[in-house]
Amino acid sequence: MTRNERSRRLSTIRRWLRRIVYVALVTLALWTGGLIWFAAQLPRSVPQQVSTTDAIIVLTGGTGRLETGLQLLAEKRARNLFVSGVARGVDVAALLRIARRSPDDLACCISVGYHADDTAGNARETAQWMHERGFNSLHLVTANYHIPRSLLEFRRAMAAFRIIAHPVFPPQFKIESWWRFPGTSMLLAREFSKYLIAQLAIGGGRGHTGDGAT
Repeated sequence: MTRNERSRRLSTIRRWLRRIVYVALVTLALWTGGLIWFAAQLPRSVPQQVSTTDAIIVLTGGTGRLETGLQLLAEKRARNLFVSGVARGVDVAALLRIARRSPDDLACCISVGYHADDTAGNARETAQWMHERGFNSLHLVTANYHIPRSLLEFRRAMAAFRIIAHPVFPPQFKIESWWRFPGTSMLLAREFSKYLIAQLAIGGGRGHTGDGAT
């Protein structure tokens, strides 16, 4: 290989490296901007309107969710509560003991689902439970940082249903000045990334469905 050929090859490599770095920086800037937007959209308070629905849906996996769902049930915001994503072997009585609630007045109105292991699974499991009972409206109880992705999946599974988001505010999630808290920042970054993946999955699914529709 001549000196000129080596020089041209090195020049080509440098040019491609510059392009890769540029694309990476643009992608990082867009992702960071999206993360800031995502954090700004998260609920800071519980909706003030008093509303009733057919059911209250609690997604397991976070502090305060079950307790909030039980409180809504006690307030008669709905007559039925469904807890999605429960570990096998945990029944209604066990859930009430965990929440330090007496089973006498609530156990009759609570159902549990054991088949969901992610948010999309929660939505599918809940949709089946709702359809079996002829329900068409729900309060969706989950952590505030989980609300956007949950609504995305639930609206995909139950497009015609009325869904009222009821956020829970875990004390360890510091939404105000979140960038100052490494634990909150990491959780928020993970949740935003999962939200983007869910958006892409739903968009891809819609495109595939449209191509095959008759």
